Amino acid sequence: MAGGLILAGLGLAAAGFGARYVMRNQALLKKGFESLPGAAGVLDKYYRGGFEPKMSRREASLILGVPPTAKPQKIKEAHKRIMIVNHPDRGGSPYLAAKINEAKDYLESNKQ
Repeated sequence: MAGGLILAGLGLAAAGFGARYVMRNQALLKKGFESLPGAAGVLDKYYRGGFEPKMSRREASLILGVPPTAKPQKIKEAHKRIMIVNHPDRGGSPYLAAKINEAKDYLESNKQ
């Protein structure tokens, strides 16, 4: 019984020290990860730019993560998925929620 408690304590301590190492060396770990073959596109999955003054089709599709020619059903699914994570009632930003809604409205109203 005591041996199990000691092992559990050592495991928790190791996890804590490992997490501390990761938090303190994130930049170093990122460089190491980028040097791995095939890992180049993983970190660039998300668009890192700011918002344009006026919403464009390109920006709306980047916000929702769909192609500019996406079907209405695909736009609706992407909007729902993103709003679940970013809704202000769940701790998300009201500004980001407004931009997400604006992107959905823009893509739905400007179908060509």
